[in-house]
Amino acid sequence: MLRKVRGFFVSIEGIEGCGKSTHAALLRDWLEARGKQVLLAREPGGTTISEEIRKILLDPANALMDSRTELLLYLASRSQIVQELLLPALEEGRIVVVDRYVDSTLAYQGWGRGIEAAEIRRLNSFASRDLMPDLTILLDLMPSAGLQRKQKSGRARVYGDRLEQEELAFHEKVREGFLALARGEPSRIRAVDSNRDIGAVQAEIRTLLVERLHI
Repeated sequence: MLRKVRGFFVSIEGIEGCGKSTHAALLRDWLEARGKQVLLAREPGGTTISEEIRKILLDPANALMDSRTELLLYLASRSQIVQELLLPALEEGRIVVVDRYVDSTLAYQGWGRGIEAAEIRRLNSFASRDLMPDLTILLDLMPSAGLQRKQKSGRARVYGDRLEQEELAFHEKVREGFLALARGEPSRIRAVDSNRDIGAVQAEIRTLLVERLHI
């Protein structure tokens, strides 16, 4: 059962190359400049145990990983970061900004891999202790554009991420999943066009935070 929390939880979601990490860090810096206490974390990862799970999940050598194994590893990583980092920070009244959370699981393992959404939600409820974001920023971008961004930056060549190496059709299904989730929960998930310069995208994200937090 979820413990009572006093902070505010923001997740940043989207396909590969949409700018999640960049905008999560910029948002953290902006909030701290306004005197807010902020925890910035990423999924999978964020804790010693979760970072080890991340290595397994993203290692291209694990190309034969079963979809259910993949799902359970993501949820194991989430369980650890929720208990170790997110809940304590929220209980302290901090703003938590996380690069990926449950909507990524639904989009990638649900729409992308074809695992039943109801089953993912049930398992996630257990792993996350029912902790859900107060606000989710969906950075929307065409998959082809996102993958091109990563290739230009050199990240795809350097890291060889197992998920980044999936076919374009997989990433297109993932984007469809994110957009369907946004249509289903418009009060929580706010889509932001990421096919613009960083300043314009960040300005819209900050406006959404101002509306929710009245800061």
